[in-house]
Amino acid sequence: MTTLAEWPHRWVSGPERAKGGGGGGGATVLLLHGTGGDESDLLSLGATLAPGASLLSPRGRVLELGMPRFFRRHAEGVFDEADIRARVPELAEFIRTASHEYGFATSSLYALGYSNGANIAASIFLLEPGLLRGAVLLRAVLPLELAPPPPLDGTEVLISGGRQDPMSPAERTQRLADVMEAAGAGVTLRWQRAGHELVPGDLEDSTLWFAQRLNRARA
Repeated sequence: MTTLAEWPHRWVSGPERAKGGGGGGGATVLLLHGTGGDESDLLSLGATLAPGASLLSPRGRVLELGMPRFFRRHAEGVFDEADIRARVPELAEFIRTASHEYGFATSSLYALGYSNGANIAASIFLLEPGLLRGAVLLRAVLPLELAPPPPLDGTEVLISGGRQDPMSPAERTQRLADVMEAAGAGVTLRWQRAGHELVPGDLEDSTLWFAQRLNRARA
């Protein structure tokens, strides 16, 4: 069984829970960093995009030239699918352990992922369906092909892609959106006039998307 000590991570309790609201009363956002990031990378962004939510931010346990990632790749854009299939259950077990220890409900758990973090979040939907309520996926692509993919009814996803992104090509981002939508997910796809970097449009779209869902969770 996974213990929290095995995963470097940060936990920030949302204001509602800090006041004594208790487990599951508000939403929790799982923060998943990009290559070379760590458990502190997305805390400020998460607090800005999803104010009031609790934040759970693990560090990827794969190292590539000393840089943390959530799964291995053979080359840029060429993912190690066997490693994805091995890493997702490990991350899922960490999430379930954290849910018990910190007192949040996975039924109101959303993810915010960038690049490699967005791709591991997409992998969670495909390999551990039902664990996440929804996600904002920034610069994501379809990480692996499943035939058929699992049913994703009730899942909501915002995918924000860069039209000129050389690392997450537009056609592979579109493929992710198509697969998830065909599996029953509610998919919102937004295109930014950008490369792999984030731009104001990403933040505006993500803020609105989270506001709509978190207000619903508090109702």
